[in-house]
Amino acid sequence: MEPIRRRRRPAVACTLCRKRKMRCNRGSPCSNCIRSRRGECVYENLHPAPPQPVQSDRRELAPRNHDDFQDASLPTPDDQSVIFPTFSPTASTTPHSDLPELEALKKKVKVLEDQLSKSATVPCRPQASTPNFETTSTQLGGTFHLHSQDQPGGLHAIPRAISHKTRLFGQSHFVTGLPLLRDILEIIDKGTNEASDLIKEYQRCKSLGKRIKKLRTPEWPTLLTTHLVSRIISDSLVECYLGTMEKLHRILHIPTFRKNYEAIWVSENEPDRDFLVQLRLVHALGATTYDENFSLRSSAIQWIYEAQTWISEPEFKSRLGIEFLQTNILLLLAREIASVGGETLWIACGSLLRTAMSMGLHRDPKHLPQTPTFACEMRRRIWNTILELCLQSSMTSGGPPMISAKDFDTEPPGNFDDEQIMVENPTSRSDNVFTQTSTARAMRKTYPSRLKVAKLLNDLRQGDSYQETLRLDAELKASYKEAIHNLQSSKKKEFSPTQFELSAMEFIMRRFLGALHFPFFGLSLTEPSYAFSRKMAVETAFRAWSIARGAVNNNTEFARFVVCSSGFFRTSTWLASIILLLDLRNQVQEEDTFSSTPIQRDVFNMMQDARPWTLQCIQAGETNIKGHLIASLVLEQIKATMNRASKEELAQNMIRAGEEVAREALSVFETFIAQLEPDGGELKSLNDPAIDFGEDWTLMLTDGFLNGGAADPMTWIF
Repeated sequence: MEPIRRRRRPAVACTLCRKRKMRCNRGSPCSNCIRSRRGECVYENLHPAPPQPVQSDRRELAPRNHDDFQDASLPTPDDQSVIFPTFSPTASTTPHSDLPELEALKKKVKVLEDQLSKSATVPCRPQASTPNFETTSTQLGGTFHLHSQDQPGGLHAIPRAISHKTRLFGQSHFVTGLPLLRDILEIIDKGTNEASDLIKEYQRCKSLGKRIKKLRTPEWPTLLTTHLVSRIISDSLVECYLGTMEKLHRILHIPTFRKNYEAIWVSENEPDRDFLVQLRLVHALGATTYDENFSLRSSAIQWIYEAQTWISEPEFKSRLGIEFLQTNILLLLAREIASVGGETLWIACGSLLRTAMSMGLHRDPKHLPQTPTFACEMRRRIWNTILELCLQSSMTSGGPPMISAKDFDTEPPGNFDDEQIMVENPTSRSDNVFTQTSTARAMRKTYPSRLKVAKLLNDLRQGDSYQETLRLDAELKASYKEAIHNLQSSKKKEFSPTQFELSAMEFIMRRFLGALHFPFFGLSLTEPSYAFSRKMAVETAFRAWSIARGAVNNNTEFARFVVCSSGFFRTSTWLASIILLLDLRNQVQEEDTFSSTPIQRDVFNMMQDARPWTLQCIQAGETNIKGHLIASLVLEQIKATMNRASKEELAQNMIRAGEEVAREALSVFETFIAQLEPDGGELKSLNDPAIDFGEDWTLMLTDGFLNGGAADPMTWIF
């Protein structure tokens, strides 16, 4: 029987699809050839099938020309499938004139395929904020770059940071308020030149300031000497330290320190060098409140340099211990307070933090081999102090805290007096009993919320909502309320919280609360939606200024400490005064049409002390007049606006006030040089014709690096 002959149908698929036995859509090229990125799609039949129509409900992904491609919308993840437009298949040989058009079409299709692939695999992200950069340059302020952030939903830009040269300052740094003083800088810039009296007097102050710093700075390296001040002065310096810094930061074990201190006076042997260095630093810190003008500043700088030389010796490994950490902490505090490289405190705190972690202080002693109570509590106290220093230095420098709550599990120090931990298995006292560690424990309770504030202000995260600020505001207030309640309601035993402790703790909390709202302060002057931040910024500034001036509880000791020290406390006080002055200026400008009197006359009267206070800081040994100058200029601007002065009169009054400020500082500097050069060195200005107000605008708070020669000094005025 003859087999049935099967009818052979013509091949309608391309050669590639036939070879791979795949379904062909008969396009030219077909979809499979497009995916395989072949150079050609060949059909062997001479009678191709008619073209298939493109489905009308699908998006056309291959624009017909270049303009269509540029305007084509991108695919979305919702497009689960795509049917490409099909064309009539061509013969096995394509005309040469059609090749360029075909190649261009292939490239366009490939680009769209890549876009589709990316959109299908990458999840949709929420609307992100957009970074903006604004550069401003003035003769008085120098050149700075303001980093702002446009918020989602069309909200106003929020200042995130300010950069200058190689320095970047986060929101917690006072320099981020520089744009609020831009009008003052421009007025001085337009009304002065190199021949102006203001510029000449400022240049002379600047020259004498450099000379004073050089005369105070000892030679490097500065070898440790065994010579001590008299016993009477030494006792006073020790008590000044124990009544101030040791109250806030538990560093030393006081009974052990007093025992070694007495031994150094009665023993005829050479004193222990490790303890001698600690005593030098205790003297330097105590000298801050020894008198009203920090008369021992030069001696304190000498002691700091001796300690720095000793700690820089290449005997690191053998020194790893609690005593070495204590000395490092004392050195960091002394450098900040005496303005010896204080602006590098944040960098040094990072090194100190890692040193402590290498010794295991970030692990609670209960997780370590059995350790005596004394060692356990000293480890907890030292770690607690290091955490606090890292946090405060973050706020001062505008850098991130570089630590999170997940990086350690060390518990707060126990509620012990120093005498208790000298015996085995002591019992910790209840929280309602005040001890020598109660203040440190109270501050630790507020640490989590304050850490969140520092991270929010100085981390790289962008686009944080205003609701997050309000949430942290409530959390910060709640933690402080609980902490201060425990201190104030504690039973008075042998020890009780001093006015210095209460003032310092409230001041620190006010600093964090004010810093949280300060980024919105500038916007709040014109935008009612941020009125709460303006209210909080002004209220916290008012309270901080009152505490620092000694108006609260007549606390003259804390007021003296703020005036004579540099760093965290004096920076915060000056910033508080500027916030109050700027708020008053805004009120006066708003009411200028209706009244010549500011709304808050009591605040205006209180802020008349801003200029005398900054002058008092200079009389206490500060060599930078910029904080004094800015406070005086803002105050003069307010007065001129109240008197309805014209623009020309306002500029003249401000320049005249600046000249008076420079002459005041010049008189103080000449007195310093006469004291430092008893042989009568000739007072002359350095020959520096360059007028660079932006060179060392450090708000009378920092003195460059340890050697006074920072490669890139901070150049800000605020």
